[in-house]
Amino acid sequence: MTPTASHHHGPRRRLLVVGNGMAGARTVEEILARGGRDQFDITMIGDEPYGNYNRIMLSHVLAGQADVDDDLVLNPMSWYRANGVTLYAGDRATRLDRFGKTVTCESGRQVPYDLLVVATGSNTFFPNMDGLREPDGRLGRGVFGFRTLSDTNGMLQMADAHDDVRAVVVGGGLLGLEAAYGLRTQGLTVTVVHSPTHLMNQQLDERGGRVLRTEIERLGIAVHTGTRTTAVLRDDRGAVTAVHFADGSVLDTDMVVVTAGIRPNTEFARAGGLVVERGIVVDDQLRCEEESSIYAVGECAQHRGEVYGLVAPVWEQAVVLAEHLTGTNPHAAYEGSRTGTALKVAGIDVVAMGIKGPEHEDDEFVQFYDPRSGVYKSIVVRDDRLVGAMLLGDVSRATTLTQAFDGRIEIPADRAALLFDLGDPQGADVAADLPDETPVCNCNGVSKGDLVACVRAGAGTLAQVCARTRAGKGCGSCKSLVADIVACAAGGALAEDPAANWYVPCIPLTKPDLIAEIRRRELRAVSQVFAELAPGGREEATAKMPLASLLRTVWGPDWVDERGALFINDRVHANIQRDGTFSVVPQMKGGVTTPAQLRRIADVADKYDVPMVKVTGGQRIDLLGIRKEDLPKVWADLDMPSGYAYGKSFRTVKTCVGSDFCRFGLGDSTALGIALEERFQGLETPAKLKLAVAGCPRNCSEALCKDFGVVAVGDGRWEIYVGGAAGAHIRKGDLLAGPVSGDDVLALAGRFIQYYRENAGWLERTYDFVPRIGIDRLQALLVRDEEDIVTGLDERIGAAVAAYRDPWLERTAPKSPAQFRPALPLLPLPQVPVR
Repeated sequence: MTPTASHHHGPRRRLLVVGNGMAGARTVEEILARGGRDQFDITMIGDEPYGNYNRIMLSHVLAGQADVDDDLVLNPMSWYRANGVTLYAGDRATRLDRFGKTVTCESGRQVPYDLLVVATGSNTFFPNMDGLREPDGRLGRGVFGFRTLSDTNGMLQMADAHDDVRAVVVGGGLLGLEAAYGLRTQGLTVTVVHSPTHLMNQQLDERGGRVLRTEIERLGIAVHTGTRTTAVLRDDRGAVTAVHFADGSVLDTDMVVVTAGIRPNTEFARAGGLVVERGIVVDDQLRCEEESSIYAVGECAQHRGEVYGLVAPVWEQAVVLAEHLTGTNPHAAYEGSRTGTALKVAGIDVVAMGIKGPEHEDDEFVQFYDPRSGVYKSIVVRDDRLVGAMLLGDVSRATTLTQAFDGRIEIPADRAALLFDLGDPQGADVAADLPDETPVCNCNGVSKGDLVACVRAGAGTLAQVCARTRAGKGCGSCKSLVADIVACAAGGALAEDPAANWYVPCIPLTKPDLIAEIRRRELRAVSQVFAELAPGGREEATAKMPLASLLRTVWGPDWVDERGALFINDRVHANIQRDGTFSVVPQMKGGVTTPAQLRRIADVADKYDVPMVKVTGGQRIDLLGIRKEDLPKVWADLDMPSGYAYGKSFRTVKTCVGSDFCRFGLGDSTALGIALEERFQGLETPAKLKLAVAGCPRNCSEALCKDFGVVAVGDGRWEIYVGGAAGAHIRKGDLLAGPVSGDDVLALAGRFIQYYRENAGWLERTYDFVPRIGIDRLQALLVRDEEDIVTGLDERIGAAVAAYRDPWLERTAPKSPAQFRPALPLLPLPQVPVR
């Protein structure tokens, strides 16, 4: 018999859930929320040896941006015990006896049931490729999928065990790009190989894929589209050495990650006699076809011919199944989902819903295409209804498009208003107008009503709301909307999250307090900081680079350099490029050079076959395409100081000709620029620091939009501007001081740089730092010395300057034999005749 549509009052029935992933565990959560503990003895079988975790966050774990315990795990083991759920973890369900109503596990365990829910999810699809598997069918060494925590840990262990690992990711869909981004963040040389002609072809049209490719390549990830991988090549020891392509070429690599799609995991169901097509066939109550007591939910289920690989439909199915099984809603029915995705792919926001382009002659198609800024938008309108939309890079209109796509609002006559803000309400106004049922976090199935209810239930901070509802814990693209809704629900009375001011998430100290503790305890290594200041001594990958930067700021050359604490650029003192080669930029103080330096650069370019020699925007010369093994020899032959184009550090001082030659010049900008660069060269800073000196207000050196800019105003006097920007964000710097003398410029530059070093967040540019602190307060602190800190700042910047050592001119021995190991080039595969 099927479960009755009213509350069950008899003895508790045995409910067995095969699958402890996101679908199975969410279904159990929904059942428990509807009184299911009183109706069922619940047992779960999961083939992974831990509780339920958020697979969406695996890419963040791989990138070192999330912690397994804090960010990944959704239901720890204690949750099962607390809710009376029996979990058989690390055991695989292998056989279904529908007539005896038992499930047999790999261990031999037999589990009886009255009601069975199959939630076996999906598996990575591994194409038929030579060298991929061992003779026994297992994946070969160095080959990974990207579906489980075990996959992720395996990649991290391989990356950590060897220097300069090269990885090829086969598949340029969502999972492939996330895997590539994570591995690139770990410092690996990464190439994405994709058979179709553009990336994420399932979600994006060709133009959207083109914009995405440009943004991915800017991250230093190489991309090959229209390229089919046919084999994995190995050496005599079985280690991966290369991948072979259909055109006969090969690409050298140490690791292969296969993300060529997923397939519903239906083997258990098929072997047990359930009806399986693309997935396990279910009806509107998620009941398996021709069955009365077996259900399927999630990615393994096929409903009305559709198989869903997104999270939001899984959450909808879980609610329907829970209401049906517990009898709380006799009319509960799943009628399918309109699929829309809001994702952050490799740090890039992507929203896609409905169709990708016009399919009928009368379809309206509106596009905005700006590859330079990494933005692409399009909509498809049919019969005054939005049937497709795509946003890449700028997703500020995602909420409006989602409402229009779901039919909750009428679309405007001016279709462009769907893609651009034409005076519509923004921020909190939008949040206030949204209906409670509006989906906000698709990754975790959180609506506006859920967020409002959480605030009303006593959540006092945005972090608490996110922790309790899981909103924003997936791809992260919804965080700004979540913040607007929570602020609106709290009536502006939301408490500040204490962790928001910590320098790194795992150590409960602000940056000034952390510096004080590091000095007091004389902590000189990243591992020492974790051991003494992190709760439980727990290390966190995302904290290593900011802590290494802070230790170098505090101790200079006396910090302890531990392997793995630095990004590859800082380990080899050069800037890695998309093809695995490096860029070398020697210092040219103030943009001034000599014929001797130019001859030396030309000789080096000839000697090492440098493929590109380029003048940079910072008035220096960039040697691009240098092989890693040649770096020490290039530095020696150049015999010039490092220009620090690779570091989070003081970079360069751009100057104009100034008063010596320019008829408009009011001050010797070249001499002052050189003096600034000589004094502060190479100093460690929270983010890159760019300076400029202009010899008159005509601003030829763009001093008004630099981190620290100086402009001559006549009579040997200068104005100082801070917090300017001329990159993706345009901002004129704020006037810090002036008119002042050249000596005052050097003194104030030192104070500003040291205050920024000690108080800015990791990777916080001055164009964010200056508005956050406020120019009035900076003037009070650094110019008028109202809090008596100037003497200390002057002393500490003086000590840092005195301790400066140029890494190229020291040319110390490699820290390991592999530090400057050559990267193998792309070579054609020898043609072997078929006999």
